[in-house]
Amino acid sequence: MCGFTGYYYFNDIKETNNTVIRQMLAIQKHRGPDDSGIIGINTNDSTFEASSISGEQSFKYENNLIFGFNRLSILDLSPMGHQPMVSPNEKVILMMNGEIYNAFDFKPELEQKGYTFKSTSDTEIVLHLYSEYGMEKMISMLNGMFALAIYDLELETLFLARDRFGIKPLYILQEEGRLAFGSELKSFKPLPGFKFEADYTKLDEFLLFRNVINDTLFKNITNCIPGTYLSIKKDKIQSHVYYELDSEGTQPYKHKDAGVALENALRQSVDSQMMSDVKLGCQLSGGVDSSLVSYYASKSLNDGNLETISIIFKDPRFSEEKYIDEVAEQLNLKAHKYEMNANYYFEVLEKAIWHFEHPLNHPNTIGIYLLSQEAKKHVTVLLSGEGADECLAGYGRFVKALQFPYFKREFFGGLKRNMNFAFEYLSYFFNPNKRMVMETAFGSLATAHSLKSDFKLETAIKERVSLLQKLKGNTNLRQRKYELLTYLPDLLMRQDKMSMAHCIENRVPFLDNHMVTTSLNIPGELLIGKRNGKDENKILLKDICASKFGESFAYRDKMGFGIPLREFFSSKAFQEKWNKQVAPGIQKRGLFDLKELNSWISNISIASPDQMDAIWLMLGFELWAQHYLD
Repeated sequence: MCGFTGYYYFNDIKETNNTVIRQMLAIQKHRGPDDSGIIGINTNDSTFEASSISGEQSFKYENNLIFGFNRLSILDLSPMGHQPMVSPNEKVILMMNGEIYNAFDFKPELEQKGYTFKSTSDTEIVLHLYSEYGMEKMISMLNGMFALAIYDLELETLFLARDRFGIKPLYILQEEGRLAFGSELKSFKPLPGFKFEADYTKLDEFLLFRNVINDTLFKNITNCIPGTYLSIKKDKIQSHVYYELDSEGTQPYKHKDAGVALENALRQSVDSQMMSDVKLGCQLSGGVDSSLVSYYASKSLNDGNLETISIIFKDPRFSEEKYIDEVAEQLNLKAHKYEMNANYYFEVLEKAIWHFEHPLNHPNTIGIYLLSQEAKKHVTVLLSGEGADECLAGYGRFVKALQFPYFKREFFGGLKRNMNFAFEYLSYFFNPNKRMVMETAFGSLATAHSLKSDFKLETAIKERVSLLQKLKGNTNLRQRKYELLTYLPDLLMRQDKMSMAHCIENRVPFLDNHMVTTSLNIPGELLIGKRNGKDENKILLKDICASKFGESFAYRDKMGFGIPLREFFSSKAFQEKWNKQVAPGIQKRGLFDLKELNSWISNISIASPDQMDAIWLMLGFELWAQHYLD
């Protein structure tokens, strides 16, 4: 797990000074403190040269494509794993951030073809796979989480690629005459003539969903779409799709085979992701997903050797400490628990925003920041349960999508909350696709309109509805695909940024290639149904969990990773930050209605969940804007 960055001039600009790339690397040093490397490439002459990260500050020759790499050593801790990595024939230069879990399956085959290896890193295997098979075939062979930058001197082409599900980030900045790329947005800051500029055209979407899919709120910067790669030859940029999520779910399991297939896939995924030359542990919330990951991980190690990291709260309504203890005791884990309070929350809020590079999407992002900070005392790699809810229908909205939606308490409650915008509310509620899209919204129409007087629902949901309409399958399968494509990417960026802020690699076994294929081939009726007289979701996975930890453990009400926002917003720390820093900024920026926000804060004890979410969103947005735009 690492970070890389670089830039490519298409015009006649060439550089002999490496100061810019060194500054770019310094900004994201937290992603890879163990080693760094720089290579300058002259794409016109098809030459390249390595440059020292310290000492000499210039290249010997002129270069227009610059690679820079920060390394966090996970596999092969020796200098042989140094990046950027050059092929033996000096025709290919590669940088990789991530882990390829099936890489070593290909090593014997490559050795038979005459390739030799100087390291035991997965990066070198990927380099040889590219040399042997080319980009299209090589990237379709990989099972893992990755972002790649490859320059082929013979093809005179730069390739930039991202894994199937968007586990690792890869930001692309396109400007006149220049393209830049990196694991983090902030690494673009030292580029000559560059300044972050806001793109407010997607504010309506952001207000409802807290994110813009694989995009940013900055002009000219996107996050490479998962399952795609770019080919850049001179100034010609083409996008290529190598994986289509919509192709999944076409071979449904028979009911009698599904449970065994799912358990085998999860066991194999966890086993494959246990590979590491540094200490590895699990992120344990006490929920079904992380408990199962911890279960299989513990079976791969000697008894008592697995360490887990958990965040707890004093308030039992938000703490799953009881279940964390239950898992730890049963599996004989070395369990580490850390409590989070309001003071810590606001102490690190701006640090977390600086690392996240977007307005913080979820309040519990700070919890993952704390978890990663404390994890560094014990491990370097953490396995988490991210992705299970999207693949296996783990949210309550999956149940609702299969129920008759009209004239129920929820329908009338939503109508009451949005009475001033009843036509808009009814326009989406009576449209199945729009209703499914709005199920993943955090904000309500009422709060969105209150914050932004010119808010338009159609603008906010247009792209998401269009995406959903194109997906194949029944209601449940389409919904799972939609959530993987729209809801999950932001959660993955949260995991990546908060963990890498503390040099922690986060792995997600539920997003193994075979695991996703298996999950989407499980019929919806095995995931949604009645248990103990009530509607349940994620049934098949809960049944597996029940076989390990008991029925009452697996089928309790889902808590998630909640945050006591009302308590936090009532704290002195929040009130001071709001009044001294946040409110004046919102007033000056003029994008949102401060008067409405202040009225909610003044009455925080009776503020609705929608209003508290809106306060959170505005807090994160304004602090992000102060860091990146002002």
